Amino acid sequence: MSPLGKRFKLVDDFNQAENHDYHLLPSRFAGLDDGRYLLSNEVGEYLVVDRSQLESYVKKAVDQDSDFYHDLKSKHFLFDDDSNVAIDLLALKYRTKALRTSQFTSLHLFVVTLRCDYTCQYCQVSRQTDDKHAFDMSEETARKALALVFRSPSPAIKIEFQGGEPLLNFNLIQYVVSEAKKLNETHKRDLQFVITSNLSFLDDTVLAFCQEHGIHLSTSLDGNEALHNSNRPRPGKNSYEITVKGIKNAQRFLGRDKIGALMTTTEKSLSQVRSIIDTYLEHNLDCIFLRPLSPYGFAVKNHQTQKYDIDRWFEFYKEGLDYILEINRQGHHFVEVYTQIILTKLLSPFNTGYVDLQSPSGAAIAAIVYNYDGDVYASDEARMLAEMGDRKFRLGSVHTDSYEDIWLSDVLLDTLESSLSESAPMCHDCGFLPYCGTDPVYHYATQQDVVGHKAFSGFCAKNMKIFKHVIKLLEDPDTKKILTNWVR
Repeated sequence: MSPLGKRFKLVDDFNQAENHDYHLLPSRFAGLDDGRYLLSNEVGEYLVVDRSQLESYVKKAVDQDSDFYHDLKSKHFLFDDDSNVAIDLLALKYRTKALRTSQFTSLHLFVVTLRCDYTCQYCQVSRQTDDKHAFDMSEETARKALALVFRSPSPAIKIEFQGGEPLLNFNLIQYVVSEAKKLNETHKRDLQFVITSNLSFLDDTVLAFCQEHGIHLSTSLDGNEALHNSNRPRPGKNSYEITVKGIKNAQRFLGRDKIGALMTTTEKSLSQVRSIIDTYLEHNLDCIFLRPLSPYGFAVKNHQTQKYDIDRWFEFYKEGLDYILEINRQGHHFVEVYTQIILTKLLSPFNTGYVDLQSPSGAAIAAIVYNYDGDVYASDEARMLAEMGDRKFRLGSVHTDSYEDIWLSDVLLDTLESSLSESAPMCHDCGFLPYCGTDPVYHYATQQDVVGHKAFSGFCAKNMKIFKHVIKLLEDPDTKKILTNWVR
């Protein structure tokens, strides 16, 4: 026998145990823990199986009278002569998952100024001091950006004002809201507005305007007074006091559902996750996003991203999630937002629209950024990268380029092609693929490659850990009941 014959078995050897009464549907698997695997399909249906079950499934040797067989059949891992609707139903679920891609860009970010009165060491934006008006968006730029906004076919349009501190250019916010509502009289979209602010300049005039136009507010709250003031310094050293006052005023004036907060995990945060969550509860906030630092802007220049690794952040996340589940068991509905996004992908046929966990990437086709100077970027992270001097993901300008020029640009199309998880190395055969994405801007920023080597990817390492942890939590019936209530 030739050396080749010694290394490879004949095709017949693989067919000996096959049961030809049923057929396999596309699926993937990944190790979950010792001896157990996650088995997933194209639409995110999953089963946790042991090695013998996985082998019998792959070899088509599953007993057709077993519960395992019926689980595989009901979740679209196989079909037989009695599965007349299986393929059509699987296709329907796949179309539902992909619906947001067909609806195209719904989130439009207006960077109305880079000016800011804070000097956060981890700032991802590379802000400017609050006296540099050259970094404000003009009405002309805003008007041209709005013309692009309403070219999107999306039935829902959300315009989010960012900075810097956007309230430092409040007159422009008023202009954009007014003009957008006029345009919408013709376009008739579901139109929403959000202002992302540190609330330093939140006064009765701003609150009245937000109330009149149904505008939501989003702010940053990093934890208790000492931690927040340390993470987010400003003249007067009273950022916590200002933020808490702004949250209370917004809740009283606009309603609790009109104000939300985000936190960023710094090295000082790692030992204080329970205190951070308690601060959110104290101020009547019903959710928290336990975000790690991102590799952009001052967070890189000041070496903040080097002060802890993914493993240390994951311990912080796990401790926080355990505490949040404990709070829910006591009857208080409180949600960790990233976990909620993943649960929606795990337990429902719907896509969340979260840009980082889409295939292809949500860059420009889910959210797009109009910078203060009119430059258009594929994502907020792409704009942050440009502020660091690398404009790789710049798509064009509202002053010189048409809608077609921007959305059909080689920069965007190449990025989207590279971000298709189904064809990316180490992603295409991963069992967690239906719940993940590839985040081309992150991988370019950290590895100088839009695809990235996933074995060395912090993005991949973080998400793999979270996926495994959440799936294990769902195995406990009481915990699953709580987490299922988080799914939108």
